[in-house]
Amino acid sequence: MLKKSYSKTGDFCRVTFKLPVEVGAETAVLAGEFNDWDTNAKPMRKLKDGSFSQTVSVEAGRSYRFRYLLDGERWENDWEADGYAANEHGSDDSVVDV
Repeated sequence: MLKKSYSKTGDFCRVTFKLPVEVGAETAVLAGEFNDWDTNAKPMRKLKDGSFSQTVSVEAGRSYRFRYLLDGERWENDWEADGYAANEHGSDDSVVDV
């Protein structure tokens, strides 16, 4: 799930990325164009119900590709992304439009 909140000027958008408990993971990392696909980035916060959440501030007026790395070994797309785009690994990336 993606929740978007734009700055008063509209130049930036805070995007909250949420992964449901159904992903069945112990850890999750959000990687994408906004953090140079850094799989060692700060892990997503695991909530009491077992879901994960992380908020990122990005420049508005463009699209960003992203994916979730679960348990350090399994890539997952966002089930409610704004779209999907093929990548060079033979799969798709999730896309968020801001």
